[in-house]
Amino acid sequence: MIRQRAEPGELRALDAGGLFELGKGRSLGRLGKFGPRQPPSRESAEGDPGAGVVEPASRSWLEMEFDSEALRRLLGKYKFRDLTVEELKNVNMFFPHFRYSMDTYVFKDSSQKDLLNFTGTIPVIYQGNTYNIPIRLWILDSHPFAPPICFLKPTANMGILVGKHVDAQGRIYLPYLQNWSHPKSVIVGLIKEMIAKFQEELPLYSLSSSDEARQVDLLAYIAKITEGVSDINSKNWANRENKTVNKITVVGGGELGIACTLAISAKGIADKLVLLDFSEGTKGGMMDLDIFNLPNVEISKDLSASAHSKVVIFTVNSLGSSQSYLDVVQSNVDMFRALVPALGHYSQHGILLVASQPVEIMTYVTWKLSAFPANRVIGIGCNLDSQRLQYIITNVLKAQTSGKEVWVIGEQGEDKVPIWSGQEEVTNHDSQMQLSNRAMELLRVKGQRSWSVGLSVADLLDSIVNDKKKVHSVSVLAKGYYDINSEVFLSLPCILGTSGVSEVIKTTVKEETVTGKLQSSASSIHGLQQQLKL
Repeated sequence: MIRQRAEPGELRALDAGGLFELGKGRSLGRLGKFGPRQPPSRESAEGDPGAGVVEPASRSWLEMEFDSEALRRLLGKYKFRDLTVEELKNVNMFFPHFRYSMDTYVFKDSSQKDLLNFTGTIPVIYQGNTYNIPIRLWILDSHPFAPPICFLKPTANMGILVGKHVDAQGRIYLPYLQNWSHPKSVIVGLIKEMIAKFQEELPLYSLSSSDEARQVDLLAYIAKITEGVSDINSKNWANRENKTVNKITVVGGGELGIACTLAISAKGIADKLVLLDFSEGTKGGMMDLDIFNLPNVEISKDLSASAHSKVVIFTVNSLGSSQSYLDVVQSNVDMFRALVPALGHYSQHGILLVASQPVEIMTYVTWKLSAFPANRVIGIGCNLDSQRLQYIITNVLKAQTSGKEVWVIGEQGEDKVPIWSGQEEVTNHDSQMQLSNRAMELLRVKGQRSWSVGLSVADLLDSIVNDKKKVHSVSVLAKGYYDINSEVFLSLPCILGTSGVSEVIKTTVKEETVTGKLQSSASSIHGLQQQLKL
């Protein structure tokens, strides 16, 4: 077995004695929110036969000299392996101690893929001392057009300090990852930002011996590389007191994002509203929003500005030049892969409200990527159509509905269908269907402009934030309703409040046409979802 020992002055990593200062053998003391809980202890690594030993994993090698051809063979299934090899050669120049291997990565949807990854340490200067932080980077097979997936790699005597840039499983979130764009984004730049951010907030601390047994369980969890829901909470981050009562984040500075911002501001729902804008230059109306400075609105490109939001609203859509519908949807999915995990990390107890299109599929994607419970991931669905239909029936057709509500349910588009609340006699049911069909004809001539969708989003937000327990037709997990057995999101009438969806209203619809349309929509949506790469 190959073993490589750190020489004096070299980086020491994965050592049983803790995190070691460069060349001095200093272990990292326990750190709290703003600094050491106790002074770092001085533990010499000199003479320790285990100090600095790095054990290679299976199918791995230590880069004594960078072997481009061996790496190129290893990356046989990578789409852009030549670009990847060239970039890793550059990484090796700056960080020659990194160890590379091919291992299986398990994604949130339980799919697996053999990916190149490398482990090693990065030097971080914190409060005058230099510490080696062990990390692991997974290189996706679409690299360099997709960012690496980054983790801390703590040993059994290291604890994770969950914070602005690290979650409880050790996954690392940085602006550099969120704004990744080839060719300007490179791994060396990513690591340099990682070092800079960790110098502001150190991500690891040394555990006492009494805590090590508990840490072993966490490490076993991390080793599986499954990024689902964790019951591990952080006293330093997740439970940090939130001074802002109603903080809302709108993701996307396009027309819909601006429309949502204006509608939410007009309703006075938010104490603070963050608009995350990723556009360049002076496109759209973002410059005007910045110039005229709406009260309580912050415009930012940093995802961490969204921290502790009660609701995060997704309005972004990919503007790629792909021709096929599947390619367009996949472009949106690729964008969400960079956004959703980070935004979910920053607002772990919030509601995710999806307005991006196609809303049913992007709500499903958000649910899968966030690992949030289904009641806290909601699509805007047919709320706008439902509110319009109710208005047309009552105010345009002047019909008496005896207090009964009507909703549009199903999939946005031609297959959406109207249903009525309550149980009706057959004669009354027939008249209601004639009325709703006539109203639907009037509804079809109405478009969905950004400003009208923005008003609908504000309506949903009002019900959620103010816990109104109002019924809305929104996209929710439809499995188990109308004999639907697949994991798809469709619009169903739901009661909304601060916990998201508190109840799905069970209707007494016996129309085979309604059930048939819902099942047909579910089948087509599920078929498309199966082709997406999450």
